[in-house]
Amino acid sequence: MHPNPAFRAEETSHHIVFARDRAFGVLAMSTDEAPLISHVPFLLSEDGALAELHLVRSNPIARILKDSSTARIAVTGPDGYVSPDWYGIDDQVPTWNYVAVHLTGQLERRPPEELLELLNRQSAFYEARLRPKPPWTTGKMSPDALDKMMRMIVPFRFHVEDIQGTWKLNQNKPDAARLSAADHMANEGIGSELEALQKLMIGSERDAN
Repeated sequence: MHPNPAFRAEETSHHIVFARDRAFGVLAMSTDEAPLISHVPFLLSEDGALAELHLVRSNPIARILKDSSTARIAVTGPDGYVSPDWYGIDDQVPTWNYVAVHLTGQLERRPPEELLELLNRQSAFYEARLRPKPPWTTGKMSPDALDKMMRMIVPFRFHVEDIQGTWKLNQNKPDAARLSAADHMANEGIGSELEALQKLMIGSERDAN
């Protein structure tokens, strides 16, 4: 996480809402060699204490984790490059604005009997956020296809012990400079979800005071 306290003033509850709504992140687990990394959808409880997910059985994390292990889920949001010229003040340097929340805790392998119920809850959560349509359910699969799929994946629980977040939105700049950069971000910026990032930069005025 970024060491500047100006970018870490958000309440833990804000981090939880962001991560729960995002519902997708990078799962990392240490090994004797390079860390193992997987990109995973997950369900996060309302209090942020428990995340549930599944991995393909052939995933390196699923292969080596027999019981439980310390791990981290990094959840990222909008991000974009900030040109010093956008501030309208002298002696500035380039930077990159972004939102990130890290969940740290214990990743626990769960028995296969829990898999179907987890898959049903995950699909229901995601399907409910789509434009109105009849939701997809596992009941739409043939028994043979469902059984084959379930043999290929493993359920996990992630017991969250710590939540940290960075909301780097130019809160350390004068209001006029930050708002000027926000205006340029949506119209000229490079990165991802620039309109959403612009709104966050404008909204960060409450954190700058």
